Amino acid sequence: MKIHVLFSVLLSFVAAAICGNFNQDFDITWGEGRAKILNNGKLLTLSLDKSSGSGFRSKNQYLFGKIDMQIKLVPGNSAGTVTTYYLSSLGQNHDEIDFEFLGNLSGDPYILHTNVFALGKGNREQQFYLWFDPTKDFHTYSILWNPQSIIFSVDGTPIRQFKNQESKGVSYPKSQPMWIFSSLWNADDWATRGGLVKTDWTKAPFTASYANFNALACTAGSCSKKSSVNSWFSQSLDITGQERIKWVQKNYMIYNYCTDSKRFPQGFPTECSTA
Repeated sequence: MKIHVLFSVLLSFVAAAICGNFNQDFDITWGEGRAKILNNGKLLTLSLDKSSGSGFRSKNQYLFGKIDMQIKLVPGNSAGTVTTYYLSSLGQNHDEIDFEFLGNLSGDPYILHTNVFALGKGNREQQFYLWFDPTKDFHTYSILWNPQSIIFSVDGTPIRQFKNQESKGVSYPKSQPMWIFSSLWNADDWATRGGLVKTDWTKAPFTASYANFNALACTAGSCSKKSSVNSWFSQSLDITGQERIKWVQKNYMIYNYCTDSKRFPQGFPTECSTA
């Protein structure tokens, strides 16, 4: 019955491979000129100054897919800034899949913050350092979202998997189409060392750059039966992927809600048993 309902939902969407053009695929939603689409739609930049940040949103909504975005983060002293790239629906009971990049002082590493919301419930944070300088060049940040799991990847290396555990009573994003959002904004009340380090506005404007958006996904329309046999729709971590995610989490994970006993003194969330 559940499979039939899920496939019925997918029939209202269309499988699409999109090699992105920012003019065609996104709308700048705020920032009063601080967001710019350049190079005939091949490059998008967001900037932040003391007056405002900026952001954009996809024209399409997606229900399952593999979403890739290349980002070059704010260089130098980025303390207090947050660059976001995420999927989200709207409303109190929204679903959301997050990448957030927390800036830091020059020479200190960015923190990559991830989270998953389902039916309005989040608080599933995992944080990582990166094994490269994300400000020197573009790197690819990917979200693979299908009925089985959500996999976060960086340059093709998986860093986190959130499995569908509805059978154990854990909500999972599966029925709400989501837009792609991105923003650059000031969060110096919490972003860097818990708010101890403030944004240095003498370094403004701060700029993050985006390129080579690509989506292999179901978008509004109708989802062909072929989508159910596309590799992304049924993809899971193979043995190599499992080993790579263990390597990342052993060497670069700096926070995992599933091991925070002070936060969960009565026991960890159900999904942590197989996280």
